[in-house]
Amino acid sequence: MSLVETERRDGIFLIRMNRPERLNALGVELRTALAQAWCEFRDSRELEVAIYTGTGRAFCVGEDMKESVERGTVGSGSARGPMPENPYMTGEIQKPIIAAINGFAMGGGFMLAEQADLRVAVHHAVFEMSEAKRWLLGGFNHGYIGGLSHTVATEMAFAFRFDADRMYELGFLNRIVDDDQLLSTSYEMAEHLMTLPPAARVNTLMMMRAMRPRVPEELQTLAARLREHGAKSDLMESRRAFAEKRKPNFIGWDNPEDRYSTPTLESLRTLEAATSKRGD
Repeated sequence: MSLVETERRDGIFLIRMNRPERLNALGVELRTALAQAWCEFRDSRELEVAIYTGTGRAFCVGEDMKESVERGTVGSGSARGPMPENPYMTGEIQKPIIAAINGFAMGGGFMLAEQADLRVAVHHAVFEMSEAKRWLLGGFNHGYIGGLSHTVATEMAFAFRFDADRMYELGFLNRIVDDDQLLSTSYEMAEHLMTLPPAARVNTLMMMRAMRPRVPEELQTLAARLREHGAKSDLMESRRAFAEKRKPNFIGWDNPEDRYSTPTLESLRTLEAATSKRGD
């Protein structure tokens, strides 16, 4: 059984994650197969539009945490070395991509759906931006780059779940459909894109992507500091607890006093000003 199934149809490329027994969790083998499929789409002269979907009850539930516990490390690395670069996640594919969301889209799976240019989902799909459960910083950027209100972005960042109807109302989804209409609707959208003048399709895509909000560099710097602010052992503890189906025992901070020295924009600006002054 192939972990990633692909189909070609009149310039349209279907990529289907096929690990239903693990809800398409992103283990090393699946990540590798996806990188290969997306490279094939990027490099093809015949393929112009992609549809991205999953098999079974989930689109993708994100990181394979059981595998992370077995490896003893977090993230997408492999014991055999770094993972191959996936051009879908780096945003270098200059062709439209439609996410056909067939079920749960959680954590890294939500990010896969979020990266697409257009999104179709079934009514029972469930969305969760899970970073706050697994890392030292919640998913602060999802609502921002999605152009959502600050209160909704905050709810996303704290890993609350959203159903498909609400995501449609918020403007995150283009269509919500019955299960048996998911692929047909996605193909209809892809076929429409194929009717456009090629330059119009490519140039419009580039313009729309250029207009998408981006988190300012100053806030990215703050996020990098906050990702280091806390007990790193909690990252693996969250995954062990999930794998063992128990309540996690978090430390919070190795030094309890660190709780009261959380990095802020103001502290970063003060540090930068002091560094600049010393350099004068």
